[in-house]
Amino acid sequence: MNIIYTPSPLLKEVKFRSESLPVVIRVNKFDENSAKEFSTLIAKAQNTGQPVVPVVIDSYGGQVYSLMSMISDIQHSHLPVATIVQGKAMSCGAILFSFGLDGMRYMDPDATVMIHDVSSMGWGKVEEIKADAKEVERLNQKVYRMMAANCGHDENYFLDIVHEKGHADWFLDAKECKRHKLASKLKVPEMKIDVKVDFQFK
Repeated sequence: MNIIYTPSPLLKEVKFRSESLPVVIRVNKFDENSAKEFSTLIAKAQNTGQPVVPVVIDSYGGQVYSLMSMISDIQHSHLPVATIVQGKAMSCGAILFSFGLDGMRYMDPDATVMIHDVSSMGWGKVEEIKADAKEVERLNQKVYRMMAANCGHDENYFLDIVHEKGHADWFLDAKECKRHKLASKLKVPEMKIDVKVDFQFK
């Protein structure tokens, strides 16, 4: 993830206040480091004066607990969050995509979304495996129902579809995402940055 901003080489002598530059967040991974950086950037965006926080997703997925941390940051943001899929939004990326404000979930027409069940990496004694399986099922139900609510569906909407598909990976193109109300607009939005500069002549 990074902040996208490239000043013109013609403006070398101009001093910009970095805290006033708009923040654009890119999500490629879902791990503890990326979740920490996501939290830092979304907090920074609250103080830049920008009207919306764009979150660009291009990810194969990752750790569900890191996803939950990012979701919490979005839910506590004072600014609306727009999600934009470029390339792919798979697994955790698909869930995060749904947390863009309704009407502000953008998807490149050539991008792909993949939805599937939460995976377990648990191992150990039988009782530990049982406990891990129970937690995975809890998380699975939770994220599917959150995604359904975000898209204006009944809470079991995505759960039922995945079950009908035998819990296999479910790949969706942009038009299918629009049909399931996951994507609002099939395009990548234009992001224009206007920087105001105080000019002094002495």
